[in-house]
Amino acid sequence: MGQTIVEKIAQSHMAEGPDRPLRAGDFVTIRPRHVLTHDNSAPVMKKFRAIGARRVLEPSQPVFVLDHDIQNTSEENLAKYASIEGFAREQGIDFYPAGTGIGHQVMVEQQYAVPGAFVAASDSHANMYGGVGAVGTPVVRTDAAAIWATGTFWWQIPRTVQVVLEGELPEGATGKDVILALCGLYDQGEVLNAAVEFSGPGIVGLSLEERLAIANMTTEWGALVGWFPVDRRTLEFIERRREVLKGRGIERVNTEQLAGWRAAPPAADAGAAYAGRITLDLAEVTPFVAGPDTVQVATPLSEFREEKVRIQKAYLVSCVNSRAEDIAAAAAVLDGRRIAEGVEMYVAAASREVQEEAERAGTWKTLLEAGAVALPPGCGPCIGLGAGLLEAGEVGISATNRNFKGRMGSRDARCYLASPAVVAASAAAGFITASGATNGRLLTRRFEALDASGDSGDERVEILPGFPERLAGRLVFLPMDNLNTDGMYGKDYTYRDDMTPEAMARVVFENYDPELAGRAREGDVIVGGWNFGTGSSREQAVTALQARGFALVVAGSFSQTYLRNAFNNGFPCVECPGLVDRLRERFADEIRGGVKTIIPGNELEIEFAAGSISWNGSRFRFPPLGGVPQGLVVAGGVENQVRRSLGIA
Repeated sequence: MGQTIVEKIAQSHMAEGPDRPLRAGDFVTIRPRHVLTHDNSAPVMKKFRAIGARRVLEPSQPVFVLDHDIQNTSEENLAKYASIEGFAREQGIDFYPAGTGIGHQVMVEQQYAVPGAFVAASDSHANMYGGVGAVGTPVVRTDAAAIWATGTFWWQIPRTVQVVLEGELPEGATGKDVILALCGLYDQGEVLNAAVEFSGPGIVGLSLEERLAIANMTTEWGALVGWFPVDRRTLEFIERRREVLKGRGIERVNTEQLAGWRAAPPAADAGAAYAGRITLDLAEVTPFVAGPDTVQVATPLSEFREEKVRIQKAYLVSCVNSRAEDIAAAAAVLDGRRIAEGVEMYVAAASREVQEEAERAGTWKTLLEAGAVALPPGCGPCIGLGAGLLEAGEVGISATNRNFKGRMGSRDARCYLASPAVVAASAAAGFITASGATNGRLLTRRFEALDASGDSGDERVEILPGFPERLAGRLVFLPMDNLNTDGMYGKDYTYRDDMTPEAMARVVFENYDPELAGRAREGDVIVGGWNFGTGSSREQAVTALQARGFALVVAGSFSQTYLRNAFNNGFPCVECPGLVDRLRERFADEIRGGVKTIIPGNELEIEFAAGSISWNGSRFRFPPLGGVPQGLVVAGGVENQVRRSLGIA
C-alpha cells in the first residue's frame, strides 16, 4: 500500500518509530526542520529552564518572531520582548523583532518552510506552510521546549482526507471563499484531526497566495495539516524568494534542492490510503460570508443583499489574507471611494515586506486615501490585541481566519468573515455587500468515506521495561461525543494554585457528572465517545484523571491537544472506534434515556503488545502503542523524558 504525502514527509523526518512504512495512527518521534514560537517564546523559555536544559541543541532549528502584542509598549511587555531577544542572542537563534511581520508569513517569506519539509509551530495556524508543499502542524508549549532541548517531539500520524478541486473559480470568487465554503459545507467532523491533502486540476488556477489562505484556514476546518502540491507556481515563488534572500547574503534553498523539486516534486504514492475524499467544483463557488461568530455557517453573499447587515468595523489583517494580492484586491474596490461614515476599517500587512511591496504598487496608498487606518505588521485585532477592537453592540466584517465570539473584542459584538474584496466593498457601503455580481449557487456535497485502515494483521510491538503488557480494569463508559475539558476539570479550579491531587480527584468530571468521582475506583478504564477532550488546552483535564486513579482513556477519537497533554503527562490513551460502536449498540436505551455514566460492572482487558481490547467475549483492535508513546508513559511524561536524555535525572 502506498503512502500519503504526510506519511512520506513524516517518514523522512522520523527520528524514532516503527521499522516499516508509516501509516495513520502510528506514533513517531519527529525531528522537524524548524519550530516557530512568537510572543509565547517567553513561557516556552520558562518550561525549557524548568526541565533543566541550558543550551538549545540545534540553534538553527527554532525561529522567534514577535507578532502578537506588538502594539503594547508597556514596560512589562517591552521587558518580555527584550528577554526573548536576549535568549535568542545567547543561544544563536534566528530572531525577528516586532514589526517584521506575522510569524507564519515570515516562515514562508524567509524560506524556513519549503517543499517536503516538516515544520512545527507553537501556534495553531502552522497549517499554512502546506501552501508551499511543507507539512506544517501545531505543537503545545511543552513540545516546543522539548524540541529546543532535544531537537525532536512526538507526533501521531493523522488520517488523510483528499480534497479534489475541479473546474475554475468564477469572477469575484477567491481562495478565501473556497475555504469558507468547505468549512460550512463539511461541518460534521469529516476532516477533524485529519491531514487535508488538496489535489485535482482546479489547483492550477489558484494563486500561491490563495493556497496559503486555504491551507491556513484548514485549522478552522478542524484539520491538523493542510497540504498543496508543488507545481510551477510554487517553484516560481520559491525561486523568487530565494533570489531576494541571496541578495541579503542568506541562502536557505540551494540549486540542488530546486532541481530536485522540479524533477520529482513531493507527492503521495499511487495507491495511498485515504480516510475520505471530498470533491469540490470551483465553478460552484461564489463569494461567501461566514458567521456571525462561527466559521461553520457559510452563506452565499447574494443572500445578504436584501438584509443589508450594517457594520461598524472592517478588518484586512492577519496571516490568512493580508498579503500583497489581498491588499491589491481591496484597493481595486476602494479606488476613488471612501470608507462609509460610521465605519472604521483597519489594515495591517502580513509582513513589513508585504507592506513595502504594496506601497511600491500604490495599493497601500489607495487604502489609506479611502480612510483605512494602518496598523503595524502583526496580529493585532485578529487576536483581540491593540487598536480597533469590536465594542459591545458592534458588527464587524473581517478577512481574518477566526470570528469566535469575543475573540476580536467584546463578547457582545458580532463578527463575520469574508474575502478582502468583500470586506472592502462592505466598508465602503456601510453594510455587508460586494462590488460585483454575486449570484448564489447551491454547492454540491460530495464526500466519500474510505477505508484507510490497511491490514495490520497480527502486528505486535515490543513492550518496554516498565510498561504493562496487559491491563484489566472496570469499564466506565461516558457515551458523550465532544466531551470537553471543562466537563473534566471546571474553570473554577483551573487557575487555583491550592488544588492538591486529592482535591483534584474529588472534583474530576464535576461539570459532566457530579457523581462520577464518587463512583470511580482505582484502576477504572474510561471509554469515551468521539473527539474526547475538545475545548481548552488545560492540562488538569489529564492530571485530574490521573489523580483519581483512572488507568487510561479509550475513545473513538481524541482532540489532538488533549492527546498531546495526556502523553506529555505520561497518561496513556487508545483510539478504538470498534469498541465504542459496540458499547453504543449495547447501551442504546440508557444513552437515549440521558444516562451520562454507564458502569456495567465487568472489566475490559487490554493487551498492548497486540493492540487489542477484550470485553464481553468480543475482541477489538487498535493501533499498537509502539516505543514512542510507551517511552512517554514509562518516563512519567515528556519533561522527565527530556531530563533523562540530558542526563539531568
